[in-house]
Amino acid sequence: MASYKPTKIPVYPKLGEKVTQDTLYWKNYKAPVQIKEFGSVTHIDFSPVAPHNFAVTAFTRIHIYGPFSQEPIKAFTRFKDTAYSGRFRSDGQLLVAGCEDSVVRLFDVNGKVALRMFKGHTKAVHVTDFTSDRYQIVTGSDDYTCRLWDIPNATELTSYQEHTDYIRCGVTSKLNRDLFITGSYDHTLKLFDARVDKSVMTMNHGQPVESVLLYHSEGLLVSAGGRYVKVWDLLKGGQPLVSLRNHHKTVTCLCLSSSGQRLLSASLDRHVKVYNTTNYKVVHNFDYASSILSLALAPEDETLTVGMTNGILSIKHRKSPEESNEQSGQHRRRPAYRVFVKGKNYIPKQDDYLVSKHVKQHLAKYDKYLKHFNVTKALDAAMESWTRRRNPEIPVAVIKELDRRGTLKNALAGRDEKQVSQLLNFLIGNLVDIRFAPVLVIAAEMILDIYKSVIGQSSIVDSQLLRLQDLLEREIDYQQDLLEVLGMLDTVFASRLPRKEVPCPVGSNGLAEGEASTSGPQLQAT
Repeated sequence: MASYKPTKIPVYPKLGEKVTQDTLYWKNYKAPVQIKEFGSVTHIDFSPVAPHNFAVTAFTRIHIYGPFSQEPIKAFTRFKDTAYSGRFRSDGQLLVAGCEDSVVRLFDVNGKVALRMFKGHTKAVHVTDFTSDRYQIVTGSDDYTCRLWDIPNATELTSYQEHTDYIRCGVTSKLNRDLFITGSYDHTLKLFDARVDKSVMTMNHGQPVESVLLYHSEGLLVSAGGRYVKVWDLLKGGQPLVSLRNHHKTVTCLCLSSSGQRLLSASLDRHVKVYNTTNYKVVHNFDYASSILSLALAPEDETLTVGMTNGILSIKHRKSPEESNEQSGQHRRRPAYRVFVKGKNYIPKQDDYLVSKHVKQHLAKYDKYLKHFNVTKALDAAMESWTRRRNPEIPVAVIKELDRRGTLKNALAGRDEKQVSQLLNFLIGNLVDIRFAPVLVIAAEMILDIYKSVIGQSSIVDSQLLRLQDLLEREIDYQQDLLEVLGMLDTVFASRLPRKEVPCPVGSNGLAEGEASTSGPQLQAT
């Protein structure tokens, strides 16, 4: 008896990922270094001066990390409660941070004790930043106020109370020391000028604002809140330019690449999206293990840092040119060990008698059932949840084999509501796939023939049949539209082809037919 031949699973072509310059650029990071902090990482800020250390604000402390250190090189722990928004000054010498106890603290990066403590807010301070002249601080609090402080005298200069909800984000202008912007949970963004006693511009984001960002030119403002990232034109009075909705949970933080040509947004959906600032299309995506609260890029995009709700700080360093070349295969490493199998490459001689060893055949579960002609269980095994979702070509190959044997109708018959629903779900998901359509159309026709008498008795099956009908109608409409477009393209291409000149037949006198000779007598009208 001939041995059983396993079902042949065809290998279908897969569409490769489109490799762009952005793909190569943003994938050129090493495996992330993960550091466990004491609580959720709410803010990350890079020092603007070399060696570009970065401050990580988490729970009741701020840790300073070096470019490649895996342990903090400095820690500020003099907070009585949760710390917020630790930011460097433009010279990298001072650090300011807010706190849940409503006190704003100013630290010397090389010291431990706070140089200044600014008291005036009545609730938690989530926003702190230095003005461009380095001598003033802007703060925003849950008491609905934003304040301007003088560093040398440790005094409050101005207080604005225009927001009607918590102020959770803000940014100062790097070109004008008097301008700063705040975002609030009252859905508004306000532009303040320290020279006047009220805001000079208001924009409505439509959602509680979680983060704001100014472009390098400061003509455009980006705000994040809810599932939306919005871009505003400040030079046209805060006119909205773009509204992006690429995340499916709240967007928590924003940052710009060093060139200003790429915008990054992070969200509670565990994704970091990279946008092209020319057309605001997503050009790359990073996935993380937990919801993201903070995001920062080092100068020249050398380091990408992400802080998550589970207290994990993820640090990705850019690869050096040597490491990039090594990964691309230009420098291949020798294997750590070598394996030799004795006799593997032995070539039998002419007088040798070769004894072949029987190799035991390992069959898949559906092939075992097919071998014993149990077609119903074979189809059930191929339609298991993991198999049909990850490898739909396996159920299709089994259905094709059953149809070749003439037993497909027997395998599909005698099923309950749950099993029929499972088959219909698989058809809805794969019927219009050009790779599987020739096989699945036959199965769909058989299912309709077998179970047409029970239509109307199960609401689940009826709803799936309606979905299948709608899917087929839409596919037919698409095909008709494509045929119309194809006809239009054929007409356009045909009109662009060069026309061939048809030669005229030559008469006996050497002239083309219909052409009169000018040398002979001419007929004159009478």
